[in-house]
Amino acid sequence: MVDLGHGVRFDGVQPVFILGPCVIESEDFVWDMARRIKAIADELGLRWVFKASYDKANRTSGKSYRGMSLEEGCGILAAIGKELGVPVTTDVHSPEEATRAAEWIDFLQIPAFLCRQTDLIEAAGRTGRAVNVKKGQFLAPWDVKNIGDKLLSVGCTNFVFTERGTTFGYQNLVADMRSLYWMRELGYRVVMDATHSVQRPGGQGTTTGGDGKLAPVLARAAVAAGVDGVFIETHVDPSKALSDGPNQIPVSDLKGLLSQLLRIHEIAKE
Repeated sequence: MVDLGHGVRFDGVQPVFILGPCVIESEDFVWDMARRIKAIADELGLRWVFKASYDKANRTSGKSYRGMSLEEGCGILAAIGKELGVPVTTDVHSPEEATRAAEWIDFLQIPAFLCRQTDLIEAAGRTGRAVNVKKGQFLAPWDVKNIGDKLLSVGCTNFVFTERGTTFGYQNLVADMRSLYWMRELGYRVVMDATHSVQRPGGQGTTTGGDGKLAPVLARAAVAAGVDGVFIETHVDPSKALSDGPNQIPVSDLKGLLSQLLRIHEIAKE
């Protein structure tokens, strides 16, 4: 079992949904998104985590919007978590950021491009917070065991791995549902990132493209495969999002998709 606090845990009984926009576009924006998602989650009885990055450090272009400072962003997320009674998560990019963010954040996320950075992995593991490691686009599913061993070496047992697609030629990813099975066979809790798995990295020249209409397809397939959680980025208007717009799901579609996923889960666990 992986416990995130606020009564949310990965225990195989019910999927955990990691939901929110890609990046904190403004304080008002992220509060509005959190409240919209909470209303849906409460109605459906979900176990969920609110996500938003304070800094998108791996943007395609140096001119792209990144976000805000760690202190400001994590402070906002912590306030959301406290008021709404939900765990919060965000990316961290260095050992120093992991240590500092852990003062506010329940669930530290290691970006896929950084998943083999030993100092970062170990620093996150030492914080005492739960850790989510995005599986690198360049890794085989069974390669995550080495990452798991790094976390265990510093006494961290509260971690999950997230599948987010595998590089398949230039500017394309493929989501292999076998990966979910193989990582779970290693004894880990596994999440499916439905929205980042449909990215086309750098596909628009100075920004990343994607096939957002396929994200619900991957989410449904993952739940049918028996995944422990689903990661979905959502936005009021993805066409106006400051990061990863082509991959995010309109929040107006979120309730219908989550309802489907809960029904699929009930069938799959029979």
